[in-house]
Amino acid sequence: NPRQSDYRQQAEAIALATGGADVLTASQDFGTLADALSGVATAYAMTGYDRQFGPPLLDVRSAALQSAHALSERGVGDIAFVFGTERDGLRNEDVERCQFSCAIPASAEFSSLNLAQAVQIAAYECQLALRGEPVVHAEQIRFAETEPPASVNALEGLYIHLEQAMLAIGYLDASEPKRLMARLRRLFNRARLTQTELDVLRGICAAIIQSRSDRIGRKR
Repeated sequence: NPRQSDYRQQAEAIALATGGADVLTASQDFGTLADALSGVATAYAMTGYDRQFGPPLLDVRSAALQSAHALSERGVGDIAFVFGTERDGLRNEDVERCQFSCAIPASAEFSSLNLAQAVQIAAYECQLALRGEPVVHAEQIRFAETEPPASVNALEGLYIHLEQAMLAIGYLDASEPKRLMARLRRLFNRARLTQTELDVLRGICAAIIQSRSDRIGRKR
């Protein structure tokens, strides 16, 4: 149980690791998903279905191939596959923090896999992709000779800044901001912003907020 601080030393965990005790020992635990994704370049939320306002959905093989290409071409930042709990899966806010949703194609009659099965399949697909010649998609070509995409944490900073800017000009309803912000998250996840592009957008947000403050100051 990773919620127990000594899980790395538990006999049951070591036995289940089956020769992978070094992986178990090197594993890290974090208090929040935000902390766990610090330094991550691309995060895939493992979820069984496409959410209306969630990030773009990929099957696990496409996600693994995309990840392998990113690591081989850029080598910048980590790749994360984010899994939820056995009982409840991922919360909407956890899915929205990732740039992609990722599903394991399964029978419609038996679409639900347990957590261990899902992790094992995702790990297998990643290993397969890393050992083979990944398929290059148009989106991946975009980053092959340019700068890498913005990180998860950088995108979160943009969303906070963007929400502040829209509130400053009265475009966002402060009592119900989630729907619009979810749509914008989906838009920017599709666009796969680079850090330079993200910096431009944050500069615009800062100018909007500053302009609003200046107008209020002059009125006083």
